[in-house]
Amino acid sequence: MRLLVVGYGRMGQLVAELAPEFGLEVAGIVDPASASHGGSIDDARWQDVDVAIDFTSPDAVPTNVPALAGRGINVVVGTTGWQQHEVEIRQVVADAGVGIVVAPNFSTSVLLFDVLVATAARMFAGHPEFGAYVHEAHHAMKKDAPSGTAIQLRQTMERAGFQRPIDVSSSRAGSIPGTHTVVFDGPSESVTLRHTARDRSAFARGALLAACWVRGRRGWFTMHDVLGLDSGEGPR
Repeated sequence: MRLLVVGYGRMGQLVAELAPEFGLEVAGIVDPASASHGGSIDDARWQDVDVAIDFTSPDAVPTNVPALAGRGINVVVGTTGWQQHEVEIRQVVADAGVGIVVAPNFSTSVLLFDVLVATAARMFAGHPEFGAYVHEAHHAMKKDAPSGTAIQLRQTMERAGFQRPIDVSSSRAGSIPGTHTVVFDGPSESVTLRHTARDRSAFARGALLAACWVRGRRGWFTMHDVLGLDSGEGPR
């Protein structure tokens, strides 16, 4: 299985480094800012690539996905902050007949954390004395705030029936890989749920797992599909 790494920053480098663990061959790297750049996104050399993993920037995704889909390449998108273009990109994917996995966070434990947050929100929804908030912290170079994961957590809580306002806040400092905190706060007590990433390898491994899973599939998928969370199954 041949993999194209699109974006060769910290995440892209980890993806390329860990790819052999998943039986993937790195066919090339697309990143004009890197010495490892192997050609443009629409280079003919990528014709025999099976899957591409995109960890670039929000403004690059609306260009990258159509170029890859047009060559019949399935895509895993780990970049966040481009969701205002989702309607157009969904149409491109459908027209091209390819598969795509889109997720704000590829960590398996974050996906399980999301399920735990949904359960907690459902339980606290019936207790109006409790409010809730989400706080996330990332490294200083992360461009979007709040993070896609924080937005997803708020949406998860709302879908679970928590209809009171949910404040979402962000911090950007140093080299923090990622910390997400959900708090349910009452008059005299609070409950805190927190996920802390110690390094970025969990995100890279999740993206590689998604790349293996999406090969040969058609449609729009999330990591819930990859891990079988919506169907009650375990990871596939």
